[in-house]
Amino acid sequence: MAQQVREIMTSDPVTVVRSPRSARSLHRMREENIGAVLVAEGDQLRGLVTDRDLVVRVLAEGKDPGDTTVQEACSPDLVTVTPDDEVDRAIQLMREHSLRRLPVVEGDTAVGIVSLGDLAIERDPDSALGDVSAAKSNQ
Repeated sequence: MAQQVREIMTSDPVTVVRSPRSARSLHRMREENIGAVLVAEGDQLRGLVTDRDLVVRVLAEGKDPGDTTVQEACSPDLVTVTPDDEVDRAIQLMREHSLRRLPVVEGDTAVGIVSLGDLAIERDPDSALGDVSAAKSNQ
């Protein structure tokens, strides 16, 4: 039987609300030791912002993270999977869209996130990416 996304996803993803400044997202990423947070409005998923998004769309543009909204920094056009999708579907979407992370949704509500690291740990734990992804944080 094919493996489902729910078996490898990170449950309870960190979410920020759509309106706060991007600096708050940076603080949450540091606090949680993660590289991405989901952006929501109420229970509805509205975007994904990564550490790279903040560097490229805010800092590299000379914008002040304290004055830039999360909405300005996030990726609003999301590609998502459901917990019941097969892992191979997640891999296909990540390849097709050059993505490192996929939000996992039920309806419009985020219930998890699956990353390249999650896939590497599950599918190829002895690879360099699998080793790095499974290693304890150096924070």
